[in-house]
Amino acid sequence: MTSAAIVGGGPNGLAAAALLATAGLQVTLLEAADEVGGGTRSHEAILPGLLHDHCSAIHPMAVTSPALRSLDLERHGLRWRLADIDCVHPLDDGSAGVLLRSVEDTARMLGADGNRYRALIEPSVRHWDALVQDVMGPLLRIPTHPILLARFGLPTVLPATVLARLFTTPQAQALWAGVATHAFRPLSHPLGSAVGLGILTAGHAAGWAVAEGGSQSIARSMENVLRKHGGTIHTGVRITSCTQIPPADVTLLDLDPGQVAAIYGDRLPARVRAAYQRFRRGPGAFKIDLAVEGGVPWTNEHARRAATVHLGGPLAEVAQAEKDVAAGRMPGRPFVLVGQQYLADPSRSVGDVHPVWAYAHVPHGYDGDATEVILEQIERFAPGVRERIVGRQVTRPADFAAANPNFAGGDILTGAKTIAQLLLGARPALDPYGTGLPGVFLCSAATPPGPGAHGMCGAGAATSALRHLGIQPGIH
Repeated sequence: MTSAAIVGGGPNGLAAAALLATAGLQVTLLEAADEVGGGTRSHEAILPGLLHDHCSAIHPMAVTSPALRSLDLERHGLRWRLADIDCVHPLDDGSAGVLLRSVEDTARMLGADGNRYRALIEPSVRHWDALVQDVMGPLLRIPTHPILLARFGLPTVLPATVLARLFTTPQAQALWAGVATHAFRPLSHPLGSAVGLGILTAGHAAGWAVAEGGSQSIARSMENVLRKHGGTIHTGVRITSCTQIPPADVTLLDLDPGQVAAIYGDRLPARVRAAYQRFRRGPGAFKIDLAVEGGVPWTNEHARRAATVHLGGPLAEVAQAEKDVAAGRMPGRPFVLVGQQYLADPSRSVGDVHPVWAYAHVPHGYDGDATEVILEQIERFAPGVRERIVGRQVTRPADFAAANPNFAGGDILTGAKTIAQLLLGARPALDPYGTGLPGVFLCSAATPPGPGAHGMCGAGAATSALRHLGIQPGIH
C-alpha cells in the first residue's frame, strides 16, 4: 500500500493526513506535543469546565474551506456556532463599527458609508462559492474564475490605510482597520488589504463561527476521519532529524521552514535550504485568558453580543500601533483582539463565569509583560471589567513557541506577511509546497494561503503529493 508520513499535527498536518487517508494511502502522523491540534487546541486553564482556546478561536475562513468541506467534518463531530454579532470595533465615544453576518445589515449599521461598503464587498460575497477555491489556493496557477478573482483581487493590492479612504465615518474606518490588522503587518504597506478583504468576504458568506466545544473540535473531527480510514497517530514524538521519520512514499511537513532546514540540512537543495533559513518571522502575540463573572461590561451594547471585539481606537491609532510593533517597539496602546466565544457556545462557561480570550500584537520575541496594557485597553471600552475578573492565565510569546515551535517568537501566523511571503509562501516556486526533495512537501501555514484553521495549506500539499504519486487528486 502507498504510504505517507506527516510530521506535525496542527490543522494543516491533520487536513493533509485525513485527505491522503481518504485517497487510500496508509498514513502515519507524528506530533511532538502530547495531543494533536497545534493552534486548534483548547483547555480548562482557570476553572474546571471553563473552556479556553489556546490560539485560534474565531474561524471565518474555515467554515467554507474546500478542504474541511471535502472531509465532511460535521459527520465526525464538528458543529459550527454563531453569536448574534460577528465583530465590533468600539470607539471612545461609545459608538462602534459593527459587523453583522448580512452585508445589507452591516451596510445599514455603517450609515453614510453603507453604500460604499456594499459596493466593495457584496459582489465577492455573492460569488464566494465560486471564488473560494481560487482565493484559498496557490497564486501561481491558472484561476478557475479569472474575472471574479480579478474583481476580488484588485482592491487587495492597496495598503489598508489607502482603502480606508473609501469610508468617511470613524466607525467604518475603525472597523476596517481592525479586520485588516489580522495580517500582523503595517497597514500602510502594499497588499495590506488582502487578508482583511478575505476575512470580510468569507465571514459574510458563512459567519465568524466558533467550534462547539472549543477549537479542539476541529482537530478532533479531522483526527476521527484519519483514524476511520486506517491512519495512525503518534504523539510525544519530536523530530530533530529526517532519519527519525519513518520511510514512506511521500512525506509532508507541518513545520515552519526553519525547522525543515534544520531537520534535512544538506539533503535539501542549497537554494531551498537558503530560502528556508532566510524565511522572515512576524510580530508576536501576548495572550491573557480571563474568567469574567457576568461577562465584560462593554460601554457599547453591540459589543456585549459579539463573538469578536477589536480594541484599538480609531484608524490612526491602530495604524500607529501596528507600525510600532513591526519596528520592534511595544506600543502603549496595542491592538487587542478579544474573543467571547461563549456567546456562540454557552457550553464553555461555568454558570455566570465566562471565558474571555484576548491577545495583543507585540514585537517578535517580546519578553516584557503586556498584561496591564491589555487590561487597560479592555477597561478603556468596558469600565469596571477588572472587578469582574475572578481568574486569569498569561501566555507570553515564549510560551506560544514552547507549546508549538511553529510559533517562534510568538509569531502565531508562522511567518511575516511580507509581499513575497504572502503571495508565494516560503520561497518562489511553481509548486509552493515542494521542498526540492522528491516526495517531500511543506504543508504548514508558511505556505499558501497562510494561517488559519482552514486546512488549505495541508490540502495544497496533499494535492502535490498525490500528483507526485500519479494519483488523480480530488481536493482541488
